[in-house]
Amino acid sequence: MKKKEEVITFKVDEPLARAMDTIPNRSEFIRSAILTAMKNICPLCSGTGILTPDQRRHWDAFARGHSIEECTDCHAYHLVCNTGRD
Repeated sequence: MKKKEEVITFKVDEPLARAMDTIPNRSEFIRSAILTAMKNICPLCSGTGILTPDQRRHWDAFARGHSIEECTDCHAYHLVCNTGRD
């Protein structure tokens, strides 16, 4: 059984529309960009950049035993568990 497709439209400004003129399959490009962006959404704030008061309370409790550190190899920031660290 074929999955039902839904058409979603959105407006873009003229410079973005012109920049996209050279893309052979704009629909596929947009789908791919959206899926890529969704894979990188923050699991706490769902991409809003804002925590609710309850999320903040849970984060504060979690952060007491964890820190954010920079990887010395790739320089990405990541969470480190400090429980049991000397």
